[in-house]
Amino acid sequence: MSAPQRLQGSWMDFQHQNPHDGDYWNATTRRFTDAQWRGKIAEMAQLNLEYVVLMSSALDNCAFYPSRMMPQHDLACADPIAAVLEAAEEHGLKVFVSAGFYGHTTEETSDAPDYLAWHQALAQELLERYGASRAFYGWYVPNEAEIHGHFSDNMMRFLPAFAQYLHSLSPHHRILIAPYGTRQVQEDETFIAQLLTLGQAGVDFIAYQDEVGVRKTKVEELDAIYARLHRLHTQAAQRGPAPKLWADVELFEFEGATYASALIPANFDRILRQLVAIAPHVETILCYQTHGLLNPPNSPQHCGHPDSVRLWQDYTAYLAQTFPALVTPNTHDRIQPLNTTKTS
Repeated sequence: MSAPQRLQGSWMDFQHQNPHDGDYWNATTRRFTDAQWRGKIAEMAQLNLEYVVLMSSALDNCAFYPSRMMPQHDLACADPIAAVLEAAEEHGLKVFVSAGFYGHTTEETSDAPDYLAWHQALAQELLERYGASRAFYGWYVPNEAEIHGHFSDNMMRFLPAFAQYLHSLSPHHRILIAPYGTRQVQEDETFIAQLLTLGQAGVDFIAYQDEVGVRKTKVEELDAIYARLHRLHTQAAQRGPAPKLWADVELFEFEGATYASALIPANFDRILRQLVAIAPHVETILCYQTHGLLNPPNSPQHCGHPDSVRLWQDYTAYLAQTFPALVTPNTHDRIQPLNTTKTS
């Protein structure tokens, strides 16, 4: 089944991990109260999203929650993970809780001898603290893996081992990854075998980054790229357990130089072209990210560039026109709550 041409989920960061990228929201979200984090989830529900993906549970060797393993970030909200999960329960959203980062690094693996053990201990602590939440749908493993034709040998050692541990720890929680290098995927037996290895280890979903925002891929190339991924995932699924094909659509532009300037909202016309190209090939469309890039007018928890209000208005007007059943009769800025009985 192909995805609808709309956003079905989004990442959310408490503090953006890369220099400059979060310049328009990091200082603001550092001061967010518990109520404002809850309000952000309410806004995501207004967009009729189903999934929230937490980018990180720890960053720069500090946790975003009260942890036994490491000190805590200096945020106004004592436990934003709890605030997100509680609000997601209220609004019927499903949350992928991040099982990382290790220090600051966002790389796929590390040579540190305790690397896997650290991730295992973090997941165990998070499960002890938040596992009872009905909104805790799954794990996001944020160790982004660049694909050079295939996943690297290091990634194929770390990820299956960690996924197997996560599955043994909480078998009902799903596992999501979101690699980059999407345009470089090779359509061959080696990649199919890697998909089968990941599926057998317990990885449920792969949301490939479309890399339009980071200026690696042109919108015109997306149809062929995701058609190739669809063929690979279909062939793998015919042979055994394989991750389902999702997409990670980038909603941003760089304000200046790539990877050296702030993220700002892209023009909605470009985003719509991304959705139209990708939707026929994937099951679910996530995005990076509504947080910081879409804000309703006069939001008490506005964070991000001023143009984020324009993008909210453009996108909700599109929803009202294209998916009228999702929209309340009198406004484009209020979307009906999710049907919490919906299954993936």
